[in-house]
Amino acid sequence: MKTVCLYFQVHQPWRLKTYRFFNIGKDHNYLDDLTNRAIMQKIARECYLPMNALFLKVIKESKGAFRCSFSLTGTVVEQFRLYAPEVLDSFRALVDTGCVELLGETYSHSLAALSSKEDFAEQVKAHSAMLKREFGVKPKAFRNTELIYSDEIGAMVGEMGFKTMLAEGAKHVLGWKSPDFVYAGAGDQSLRLLLRNYKLSDDIAFRFSNQGWSEYPLTADKFAGWLSQENGEVVNLFMDYETFGEHQKASTGIFEFMKSLPKAILKRGDLEFATVSEAAAKHQPVAVLHCPHVMSWADEERDVTAWLGNDLQNEAFGKLYSLKEKVRALRNADFDYVWNFLQTSDHFYYMATKWLSDGDVHSYFNPYGSSYEAFINYMNVFSDFEIEVDKALAAKKKRKTVAAKA
Repeated sequence: MKTVCLYFQVHQPWRLKTYRFFNIGKDHNYLDDLTNRAIMQKIARECYLPMNALFLKVIKESKGAFRCSFSLTGTVVEQFRLYAPEVLDSFRALVDTGCVELLGETYSHSLAALSSKEDFAEQVKAHSAMLKREFGVKPKAFRNTELIYSDEIGAMVGEMGFKTMLAEGAKHVLGWKSPDFVYAGAGDQSLRLLLRNYKLSDDIAFRFSNQGWSEYPLTADKFAGWLSQENGEVVNLFMDYETFGEHQKASTGIFEFMKSLPKAILKRGDLEFATVSEAAAKHQPVAVLHCPHVMSWADEERDVTAWLGNDLQNEAFGKLYSLKEKVRALRNADFDYVWNFLQTSDHFYYMATKWLSDGDVHSYFNPYGSSYEAFINYMNVFSDFEIEVDKALAAKKKRKTVAAKA
């Protein structure tokens, strides 16, 4: 029996407001509350609520045969609480069925794994605590931001106690091998890897509504047939949850497709659904996957140049993490909150200058007119935050000095 493993990434960043140079030192509120609220409520209405209702109905109708996995970032859960609490309730209802697994990841959808082991562990620990608090679960499987993976990152994830990790089924890493098997990590061979079948995943996520595509229109029965024809043990379909209703609008028929797909898959008799941990437990690793260089699921290159591919991005990234020890020394929840949302990878993504074939992806909900504008706005916010951190540290030091003399 071949396994179909469906995984969905759920994330929205805290978008920064337009922050001018002249605001530095005067304005310490950095977020665009109106935009954040409007975007969250729009996506809740067009994607999260209808898809969660659809999946809940499919789980009940299939008597638990339909199973899938999600990862929800800390920033999206924060926005659910503020702007769309009904979405949070609908995810809890899915988790309560026992047919949906929640994966661990970085709290802020950050690039902390590319900074240091300590930064990475801190983000993952905060995310796991959030899942326990909001859903009562402890994650067993892990999905790093944008499927960023390497042997070194896999070893760090294994050390944190995770048994399974997701990664991209990139051709330059796999070579002749297929993504449709479970692999063992080279950095920690006890860590099982599930690799995204990017062709089949992107058939839904990107090509579904493309009328110029040779396979258009895509039907549930046709897609189920393709899954059956795959020469492997587990077909991993990983995509953004916003695929449904946002990337692929309701008018394309994407909701009808997803409603029909589970039935089309289950009726074949040679396919079954499993969560990430279930798929990894059912199938033994067929080989060790060696990935000495960092890869991701982004763009044609499947690397990290979407976030750290130019001087603007690298300068902003370096400046941000140069402040980490000062923020830690403060031990202040307000500063920690800002520090968290400034780490979100989207801020660096907006600074990308890769506008060729990937331009549509990079412009998704991008509030900036150019990469330079994104950089200037971010650095203005960062500059004010740095000033406030230094002032708070000086005040803390002064209080300690006064207390010592008393």
